[in-house]
Parts: sequence; structure tokens; C-alpha cells
Amino acid sequence: MSMLASNWQQSAPGVWRLMIGNPQGITPLSLMEVLPKTEALQQLPQVNPPFTREDIEIEDLGDYLMLSIPLNRTEKLYGTGLQLLRMNQRGRNRYLRVNSDPKQDTGETHAPVPFYISDLGYGVLVDTSRIVTMYCGSTMRQDETLSEDIRDRNTDKGWKATLVASRVEIKLPREGVNVYLFGGPTLSDVVARYNLFCGGGTLPPKWGLGFWHRVPTLYTDGQVLEEAEQFRQHDIPCDVIGLEPGWHSLSYPVSYEWEKSRFPEPEQFVKELDRKGFRVNLWEHPFVSPKSELYEELKPLSGSHSVWGGLAPDYSLPEAVSLYKKQHEEQHVNIGVAGYKLDECDGSDLTNNSWMFPGHAQFPSGLDGEQMRQMYGLMFQKMTTELFRSKNRRTYGLVRASNTAASSMPYVLYSDLYDHKQFIRGVCNASFSGLLWTPEVRRARNAEDWVRRMQTVIFSPLAMLNAWGDGTKPWSFPEVEDTVRHYIKLRMRLLPYLYTAFAAYREKGIPPFRAMPFVMSPAEIAEAEAIEAKAAEQTLNTTDGAYGKKKVREWDDQYMVGDALLVAPLVEGETEREVLLPSGIWYGLETGERYEGGCIIRIQCGLERIPVFVRNGSVIPMMPALSHVPPLGTQVPLELIHFGDAVGEGNLYDDDGESFDYETGVCGLWKATVTQEADGSYEGRLTGPTEIPQAYSTVTWRFAQIRL
Repeated sequence: MSMLASNWQQSAPGVWRLMIGNPQGITPLSLMEVLPKTEALQQLPQVNPPFTREDIEIEDLGDYLMLSIPLNRTEKLYGTGLQLLRMNQRGRNRYLRVNSDPKQDTGETHAPVPFYISDLGYGVLVDTSRIVTMYCGSTMRQDETLSEDIRDRNTDKGWKATLVASRVEIKLPREGVNVYLFGGPTLSDVVARYNLFCGGGTLPPKWGLGFWHRVPTLYTDGQVLEEAEQFRQHDIPCDVIGLEPGWHSLSYPVSYEWEKSRFPEPEQFVKELDRKGFRVNLWEHPFVSPKSELYEELKPLSGSHSVWGGLAPDYSLPEAVSLYKKQHEEQHVNIGVAGYKLDECDGSDLTNNSWMFPGHAQFPSGLDGEQMRQMYGLMFQKMTTELFRSKNRRTYGLVRASNTAASSMPYVLYSDLYDHKQFIRGVCNASFSGLLWTPEVRRARNAEDWVRRMQTVIFSPLAMLNAWGDGTKPWSFPEVEDTVRHYIKLRMRLLPYLYTAFAAYREKGIPPFRAMPFVMSPAEIAEAEAIEAKAAEQTLNTTDGAYGKKKVREWDDQYMVGDALLVAPLVEGETEREVLLPSGIWYGLETGERYEGGCIIRIQCGLERIPVFVRNGSVIPMMPALSHVPPLGTQVPLELIHFGDAVGEGNLYDDDGESFDYETGVCGLWKATVTQEADGSYEGRLTGPTEIPQAYSTVTWRFAQIRL
């Protein structure tokens, strides 16, 4: 039975809600208790729904409902969470289940967000704790099949396994859901609306944007302190030291309690690191050991199935949340611990490595295992964020699972997978769904692989070396230590710019790291793709693989950082690459070479450099390459660097970098403007609430700068 979706209600400016059936139970939006940033939403262009609502259909198919939304023939679809294997989801089935091992292109992922965005300027979100399957133009109805699309595979080069379908079909739970429609008019506006609807983007503490290092799992307090000191001796900045499972008295399952033989005086240890300029981040996972002091009280508040012999607590229950927070507050936060790495809240379903509680597990709240698994990452992010907020302290951490409405959470996704190209794609794809992703560095095959991975992670939301398994250090390859040091220091110099980009995420919903469809129109990208397709050899597809050998380039290996910088990483084995430059004039950040945009360029690049381009006329705020982010109350020099020969401007946001006082107005936004005088010289002006931000001692300008 089909029915029209007619009862749409406006939920916020440019956002409409359709209630289908009788939605039941907890959902990501209800769990996160999001409050839309209405004032910011009102500043976006006023739009009507992007297509006729009567064209949206709902079918009752007995065990489930099917939502059907129209597509045109050239439309591209992005999003659906953290997808590591492709960027354009058009023509694919997305089975959106949390999974720690997304090794096949099925849609399963660490962060399955049932939200897709069209390059025509609209987005669709399904708010549910259930697994959602999205058929993103991958299913063809008989009455919509066009005769001209039917080809002979034996002789026709144009044969395709997936025909051009005219609809997205979304499989929904039988009880019903709330579906949200986000207007544009641009793709960037759609994502901004989604992030603002979910409370805005996160603003990390300043120290969170420094460099991170995680030590081997069984290190003692003395070994950690010694390794921290080595960073200072090697003149390599570092702000955060992460402790892995060995800090627990028990792990797999965990105790959340300090191991006294390795950390006999944890408070003194944390304070000693703080005096040296290091914050402490603690690894943990959800499954509580029978020997933990929390076990007996959490047992009646936990699920029917154990994991590694430990409890899986039901953190939709306030009593369970209270127990967790109390223990973490007393033993971690009150002694100065700065945050957490929330591991293994996703689950694995590999044949030889399945360890998560099953979908039929039952929890005291009434949730089943499917719902809990989809929501577990969000629950841990919310609990820990609230814990630090209660102390008026910001945190920044790592999480291995997430879902809808995570944009305001101060967490960055990571994976136990380790493909460099997929990690670069993750930076791009995270930007569509209110997520952040780090292409963390661990081991390396050689010095080249090491440098290329380090260069990429420096230009990401969280710059981290994860040495828990093999003990690698930034200086592990002495022949390239200078290059690694250079880029970690560049990260520190760019901190004012990065912090300002995150402030725009919080206030305007604009991701600080964003894929190319954010800054180039569909027509611009299509033109570049047409040029490349014409140059490529068109071969007959006679393979047995369903999708053959041909692949349209998606430009999912380059991305913007803020408004002014374009990063195009290289991986091991590459010395040159193509870069798609948006229109306008661009300069090599470190070479000064001038490029005409609006086209594809080919650039050669030695190991000592990652291709980074800066938009003509940009003003980049920078600070000295200190050993760590300066403590509150310490002022440092500010340098405003103007690139190119065009007049222009840039922004500088600042606050105390630690607390939530910015929410009451204790912050400021400054505008750095460059004009050109009659004699050809340049003049810069910094205007804002005060002459200069309180965090800075002096301001200097550099004009017509074409390289760092």
C-alpha cells in the first residue's frame, strides 16, 4: 500500500519534519537532547522544500516501511556517515550499521549517519536507533526503467551494472520514524543547517589542536615522563600524552581504576605532566570487569550479554550514567585528566573475531542489542562531555563509534584499519555528516610512508601519533626527523587559524575540514570530470565484477582546511599528483608558486613537502611554534600573513581556550583586512572588540607574502 507524505511540519528555519507511523523509544536526537541554534539558522538563505512533497512516497510492506524520494539523472549523493571507501554514494546500497571493520563497501562503518546530501542542495535525515538501509539510486522500478538505458554488455562500452535510477528508497522500521528534510540552496548550506540543527559544531580547547602522542600500552609513570621529556629534547611540540590499556588495573574487560604497580601516585603523575605542558588522555572501553568497584552496582543496570566477561551497562538509564560519572570524576577528572579515548564501542562481526553483544541482547531500559550498539558511541560522548562541562572545562578526545547529532561533541573518530588513502577520504567524507576524523599515524613501512602519513595527519582535526603497539616516535626515522619536526611546528604556528575555523563550525555550522563539493559547484566539478573522462581511455567492460574497471574520479583525496587552505596529500610511492583547484588565483603555501584555478593542475612534490595551496588575498593568523599551547594568561606574539597580490581579509576568533565562558560572551571575533594604497603598498587593519585579543602580546603584519 502506498501513501503520500503530506504531513510535513517546519522544525526550524529551512528544516521540515515528517512523522511516519508511531515512532517509539530513544533516538539519536532525543538522546542528545539537541537544541537547534535558531538564530544562526535564520541567517542562512530562506528556502522552500527542494521538491514537491507529493513526490515523496511511503509504502507499507508489512514488516517494514519504504520511503521513496525522487532523484534526477545527474544528481550526486554524499554523506551517510563516515564512509572510507567512496565519496559519491549514488548508485550504492548503504546498510548503515555500526561496525569496527568496514572493509567492504556496504555502508557499514564506525559512524553510520542516515543522512544524505544532494549536490542539488537538500538533505534527508532519518532519526532512529535502528539500522537503516538506504538504496541511493541503486534500485530500478519496472515502470521507471528507460529503454535507452538497457545495453548489451557483450558489445556496448556504455553498459553499466547499475542503471540510472530515479529514486532513493529507504527501508524504515515498522513502528515508524521521524524524517527531516534540510534545505539549501547549496550543499554547504544543507550541511550547515544540519550541524546547527544538531546544536552547532564543537569548539575544542586550544590544547586539543596541538600534537598528540600515545605511549605503549604497558608503560609506567616513569617511562611516560621520560618519553614526554624526549619531546622537549628533540624540540618537537606536543600537548597531549595518551595512556593505553595498561593504565587500568584490569583491561578487556576494564576496571577504570589505576594500576598501582605502574601508576602508584596518579594525581602526582598527572600534575607533573601538566607542569611540563602535557595533558593526559585515558584509553577505555565500555565493558566493566567483575573486579571493578563499579561492577556490583552496574550489574542490574546492564544488558543480558557480556563482552569479554564484562558488563555492557545500559547508559540510557540515568542511574547507570550517574555511577559512571561519579567514578570518573573522582578518579580521573578531579586529578586533572583532560579527556578520553573511547574505544571499542562499535563492535565487530568478522567471522573469526566477533565479540560485540548480539542484536537480540536485552537491556533494562527496553532497548535491544541492535539499538544499543547503534547508540553506544553517542552515549559515551555525551556522558564524558557533560562530566567536563560540569567543571567548566572543555575536553577533546577520540571515539570509535558515532551516529546522528554528534557535531557538538568534542570527539574525533579513528579506526584500527590503516589504509592511508582511505584515511584521507575519511577527512573528506566526515565533513558531510557532522563528524570529525583523524588519519592517525602508527607504524610505517619506511621513512617515506612515515613522512607522508605525518604530513596528512598534521592537516586534520586531531594530529596524533599512536605508538601504543610498536613504540614509534616522531624521531624513529632519523633521516626525516627534520621534516617531521617542521610540520609539527607548522601545526603549532597555524593554531590561531585552526581555532578560528572551529569557531565558525560552532557558530555557523561550517565544517573546519571540508570536501571539494563544499567549495565548488556541481557544474565546476562536472567540467573537470568531463576533461578527465575525455582524456581517459574508454575500454570495453568485459569483467565479471559487478562494477567493472572504470571509475570516475571523485576528488576525495584533497580537501579544504578553513576558507583559505587547500590540502592535497601524497602517499608512499607518489612524487606527483593532479589537484583540482577552485576558481581564482592560488599560491603554494611553502613554495610561493602561482596557479590559475578553475582547472586541474599537475604538481611535483618531494618528500620534504606536502602540497598545500592558499587562496589569493587570504590573511592567515599565526603564532610561534612553541613546545605546547601556552597556558591560560600567557600572551604570545601574533603574526598576520597576507598571501598574494589581491586585497582581502581573514578572521581571528579568540577566547580563553579552556572553559565554556565563551557561551556567555567572553570571546571575540576580529577581522583582519588588507587594502592597497595608491603607491602599491599594502596596509593591514585588525578590528574587533578590543585592539588585539587578550591571548596575544603584539601584532605584526607581513604583506604580499607568497610563501612561508
